[in-house]
Amino acid sequence: MLEEWLAPKAAALEARGLTRRLRPRPADEVLIDLAGNDYLGLARDPRVIEAAVTALRDWGTGATASRLVTGTTALHAELEAALAEYAGHEAGLVFSSGYLANLGVITALGGPGTLLVSDEHVHASIVDACRLARSRVEIVPHNDLEAVGKALAERKEPHALVLVESVYSVLGDAAPLRELAAVALENNAVLMVDEAHGLGVTGDGRGSVAAAGLAGLDHVVVTMTLSKAMASQGGMVLGPAVLREHLVNRARSFIFDTGLAPSACAAALAALRVLQDEPTRPAEIHRTAARLAAACDVEPTAGAVVSVPMPGPREAVRAAELCLSNGVRVGVFRPPSVPDGISRLRLTARAGLSAAEFDRACDVIVAAIQEVS
Repeated sequence: MLEEWLAPKAAALEARGLTRRLRPRPADEVLIDLAGNDYLGLARDPRVIEAAVTALRDWGTGATASRLVTGTTALHAELEAALAEYAGHEAGLVFSSGYLANLGVITALGGPGTLLVSDEHVHASIVDACRLARSRVEIVPHNDLEAVGKALAERKEPHALVLVESVYSVLGDAAPLRELAAVALENNAVLMVDEAHGLGVTGDGRGSVAAAGLAGLDHVVVTMTLSKAMASQGGMVLGPAVLREHLVNRARSFIFDTGLAPSACAAALAALRVLQDEPTRPAEIHRTAARLAAACDVEPTAGAVVSVPMPGPREAVRAAELCLSNGVRVGVFRPPSVPDGISRLRLTARAGLSAAEFDRACDVIVAAIQEVS
């Protein structure tokens, strides 16, 4: 039955060059990685690894239950307090992933009395949260302040939530956060900013919300992931303490999910301490990203993501295969993962890349692009 049902769908994807396949990698792989999101270069840092190993010995392999049962450990509380203080917010709440953090806060604040105003380029987790929230949703053109203001001013709902990313994950461009916060405040709305690609990268590491002077405002909510710059796993919601208490009681993706493993909390805490002790790492990311953009003849971006448009999905895949065969891994984004329908190579800059590695990567990427274009 499933073969008959799914085979035509698979054939349609294959015909358009959009089939995706899992490619398991070995632990001892020797490549220059410009596809992953280890922006600070800490995923294999001995200090981060040792913190995770110590937590495994102290706490075991898992949280054992949901956060409201036995799944909240001292490490969860320490991470929530440390990251909230670092990013400039009153309180934080750890979720098992950034995806679940977005689901949790949007559905907990949503409902029939809340309008959700969502930028058209937001991440799939925000899209899915909007679908689950039982709210009316207005999708506005990308970074269109006028459209946001119009949607908020004309709403009939008493509450509204504006949904954006600080740095967008595909194009790497930034949201106009100060202006969005002002529009939200003027219209008695809350601004939710996904800092998945901002934490550890922008605002000297504290994120774009802090850089814009918006951290700690009672109408600004931040979500973050710990799986990128923090070299771990999990997600976080930051904002006023009253929001934290609301989520503990209302966010289904928090209440009914097993807590984040203590070892992941410890790894994220260790990564945060490295970032605090070595505050030049974010600047290194930006220097590398700018040089990658120049080598590929594209505009520089706001964070670590460098987006290189390709003629089509097959050319993008082929270019990535050529890079991989020459020891460089790059990302490939194709519809429906791209907001503008343009297939592209997605390069991610990171701290700790040597000059030789950078030069080699640029040579390989440029040659691959030229061969398929």
